[in-house]
Amino acid sequence: MNINKAVDKAYEKKTLKEIADAPVDALSGVSEGDAELLKKAFNVKTVKDLANLKYVKWAQAIVALADTEE
Repeated sequence: MNINKAVDKAYEKKTLKEIADAPVDALSGVSEGDAELLKKAFNVKTVKDLANLKYVKWAQAIVALADTEE
């Protein structure tokens, strides 16, 4: 995976740890307004917070299991 496609230009040279600790709007396509809404709704402040959000984990698990369902 090319991480540079997933993050804003300012974060392309950062380490994965730095990106994980960065504000959510470091992700490509996530605006400052989106980040503010995530913070208000779910107290998500960083990329790591978003990845660890239980709703994100639930959605990923449902999709992964749906792919194996007959």
